[in-house]
Amino acid sequence: MNRQSAIGPLLCLLAAPSVFAQNLNAVVNGELSALVDTYKGLHAQPELSHHEQRTAALLAEALRKAGYAVTEHVGTYPDGAPAFGVVAILQNGSGPRLLIRTDLDALPIVEETGLSYASQVKVKDAAGREVGVMHACGHDVHVTTMIGTAQALMASRSHWHGTLMLVGQPSEETVDGARAMLSDHLYERFGTPDFAIALHDTNTRAAGTVSVTSGAALTSSTSVDVVLRGIGAHGAHPQDAKDPIVMAGEFIVQLQTIVSRQADPLDPAIVTIGEIHGGTKRNIIPNEVEMELTTRAFSDKSRQVILDGIRRTAQGVAISAGVPETLAPIVTVLEAESTPVMYNDPALTGRVKAALVKSLGAQNVSDELPGTSSEDFGAFGLDRKIPSVMFWLGAMDPVKLAAAGAAGKTLPGPHNSRFEPLPEPTLRTGVTAMTSVAMALLQR
Repeated sequence: MNRQSAIGPLLCLLAAPSVFAQNLNAVVNGELSALVDTYKGLHAQPELSHHEQRTAALLAEALRKAGYAVTEHVGTYPDGAPAFGVVAILQNGSGPRLLIRTDLDALPIVEETGLSYASQVKVKDAAGREVGVMHACGHDVHVTTMIGTAQALMASRSHWHGTLMLVGQPSEETVDGARAMLSDHLYERFGTPDFAIALHDTNTRAAGTVSVTSGAALTSSTSVDVVLRGIGAHGAHPQDAKDPIVMAGEFIVQLQTIVSRQADPLDPAIVTIGEIHGGTKRNIIPNEVEMELTTRAFSDKSRQVILDGIRRTAQGVAISAGVPETLAPIVTVLEAESTPVMYNDPALTGRVKAALVKSLGAQNVSDELPGTSSEDFGAFGLDRKIPSVMFWLGAMDPVKLAAAGAAGKTLPGPHNSRFEPLPEPTLRTGVTAMTSVAMALLQR
């Protein structure tokens, strides 16, 4: 897209703040065709976490063409591998520094939407298995919205004051991308923001609408590995064994009491065992069973109750089975695969909601209940030192959403192979909403 042809009309339309407010929708509609093309291209060529090279390059190039100072390859993972983070800066006089984030990565899912631009991509995962790749969480919507927002804010820069810090974050799905960028001295290199905002699409709201939660918006997510060790033996001689498979069964059942009998019912918690591995043959009692868990909580207190409960439960089943202390269970909390509660600062949430109501109309802005999925966007807030807000962007066809609701059903959502955002109204609303919020936070 020719930058001058895109920006020129915007400058005319945005000649004054009042004109900006009246004409933003028309401006965004004028850019929609190019944005939809970008979205469909991203959707057809998704990339897994830690491999977002093409997506990051596309975002960097678009922001560079829009006039931003762009730095690529920002981020370092714990093993020293570089990340594909993108940071774009636009300094526009004194004033607040505002961070706006988009995530870049896709999921190992075979797409089943049947769309003409559906992903056909297949790759080898870290274990060497062939997997499909799909933007099943809408990060393609987020990247495209970032590009449209960047263009609109560049064009309207005579009406806001401060510094824009646009962040293309890799590896959200593995919840280590934000941490990778922070460990690469993100704020030391590019400045510490006064505010941080982001959006995420959702299957529970119609395209054209948004919603927002004040306070704890999404749970923390903590990854835990549990190894129950025993003593192997022939299946015909169980008396010679300390059977870790039996212990695993007891552990799984007793684990449910952490939420039902140990956690405060007014402070919700979730414990999920997602993987379990043990044994090699039907007549061999193995030496150990490995399990992979995730826990979710809205508070640090609840998180600690869960972790303490996991350790006690593992230890208890081992003791009751007569396992020697030298073979005590191994419980490992994987901090690199964990993320804190995503907390929407109440004061900032109020300002964000007011801007959304002003630009979209009160009928299109809703209060949202807290959710139990997790997001590492909260890490950019540095334990709530930096006020942060993520709001939800409706992405569903209103007719299909209404029909599903009438039937008591839910449309396929994030992490589903049939997740299908409706591009044009979703992108139009996303750019309008994010631009309006940014303008409100960067007023002279």
